[in-house]
Amino acid sequence: MSAARALARLEGLRLEYGALAARRKLVLLEQLAPLTFARADLLARYHEALCFCAAYPDHPQLLKVVRRALAGFSARSDLARFRDALADSGIAGTATHYNYFWMMARWLVERLPRRLALDWTMPAFSARLAAGLPLLLPCLEAEAVRRSPLEPQALIDRLRGRETDARFLLRRIAGMAGDDFTREHFHDAIDSAYVVMPGPGFPSRTLACHGRAAVAFRAMPPPAARPDLARELKRGPIDVRRVAGAEARALVELGREAMLTRARDLAAFSWGSEDDVALVDDGDGLSFALIGSLPQRRLPLPVVHGWLMLRNRVPVGYVQTDTLLSGSEISFNVFPTFRGAEAGYLFARVLSVAQHVLGARAFSIEPYQLGAGNYEGIDTGAWWFYYKLGFRPIAPGPTHVLGRELARMRRDPRHRSSRQTLLALSAGHMVFEPEAGQRAWLPMMPALGLAQRWESGPQVTGNVLRRFDVRSIVEWNVDERQALQRLAPLLLALGGVEDWTVAERRAAVDAVRAKGGQCEIEFARRVEAHTRLSKGIQRLLRAGCGAPRAG
Repeated sequence: MSAARALARLEGLRLEYGALAARRKLVLLEQLAPLTFARADLLARYHEALCFCAAYPDHPQLLKVVRRALAGFSARSDLARFRDALADSGIAGTATHYNYFWMMARWLVERLPRRLALDWTMPAFSARLAAGLPLLLPCLEAEAVRRSPLEPQALIDRLRGRETDARFLLRRIAGMAGDDFTREHFHDAIDSAYVVMPGPGFPSRTLACHGRAAVAFRAMPPPAARPDLARELKRGPIDVRRVAGAEARALVELGREAMLTRARDLAAFSWGSEDDVALVDDGDGLSFALIGSLPQRRLPLPVVHGWLMLRNRVPVGYVQTDTLLSGSEISFNVFPTFRGAEAGYLFARVLSVAQHVLGARAFSIEPYQLGAGNYEGIDTGAWWFYYKLGFRPIAPGPTHVLGRELARMRRDPRHRSSRQTLLALSAGHMVFEPEAGQRAWLPMMPALGLAQRWESGPQVTGNVLRRFDVRSIVEWNVDERQALQRLAPLLLALGGVEDWTVAERRAAVDAVRAKGGQCEIEFARRVEAHTRLSKGIQRLLRAGCGAPRAG
């Protein structure tokens, strides 16, 4: 049997399970092991079939064969032949090109000092770098660069010595005057283009896994039926384990690796804190790694977590949650390799974990996830995916378009929304509010900063300390003080604080201090537990963002 025909049969068994299906898959995998492929697209399909089998195995022996094939993938002769054609695929042994942001670029150059290079083929990058390069050099070098007719690539080759061009650039930016935010803005403004050169192992999608997550062998296909969200919310995860040290570091890096091998850069992973990591066992081989943010990179109000969804230790997707006032804004993405299997079920379990672990009882989806400025969302029909699960639009425009579309569907059950209609539907948030009195507040958060004239200046923190009867913050660490400074204008804007008890004022200050603590979700919990503080924030939201919607 040819390699192409054996692969097609293996792909045909993708969602078949049971003893017979497991035996047939194993036979096909053993037949494919010594074979090579005549086309790059067939080799890529074989890689994806192996990755799917690794995430959804139905027998220990099959998993052993799959892992052996993946472990040797970068050394395959057909991969060497198609290496250029498979660039940016995330397959082990291939190159990855992307304009990584500051934190990710710094992390990569530390992990791969000889394999990270500048991508001079990226259009307009050379011109952007030429404008900024003199700012990174001493006076004499800067003047020479300004007057030189050489291109930036040649100039950097002259200046960098034995280090790579990427390491030279990042080291010079790191040495700039100012703080790390200044350096980050400079780096991201020139939109530095990079290439991770081919090499075995890290980083790749091929070998990505977390060895301490749960493993399960399937007797049935993944649950493809549309889930009942209300029922799933009642069922919590099996176990939540705080992790630290080497395991926490491995999960943060696995999140970054999952992004960089897919030409993405998620701030929640890039700025992930190794001191704020939890591993959730949801049963049946499904785990979630929840990663909090470094204190200096946290948002003023919402608590942000980056999630890796792990099936049988393999990353199958990612999530970001922004949580406050018992509401979470959810960004949800199943990686293409694993789509068509159980997206609805995975999403339902994300909501359940957000409720039981983070305290969320209402949920929202931002427009980008629905398709606004995101054609992947349009192509996958994301808006209707969430609608069928129970989410509803709240903005007048999408609500009007929905009414028109539903009327068309009643007249013609075969009607399908056009791309233009999907773009109109995705112009506002969708919410799921299953409990009476619980609402999704996160859609209103961005407007809060423009709601009024906020107090500013060095005296603001002192005014807060006096208003809340705080005599000293000598024992506070630098992250706790930064949290106080960021939230000070909001604390001054709260009404009626003078009528609070001493205990209530102290509890509000403790909540702010928790914003700079090790585990940021403690901030959201303390705000929720403080009736007057949470209601005060809600009043500011209502005042700044319009009257509350009905229901």
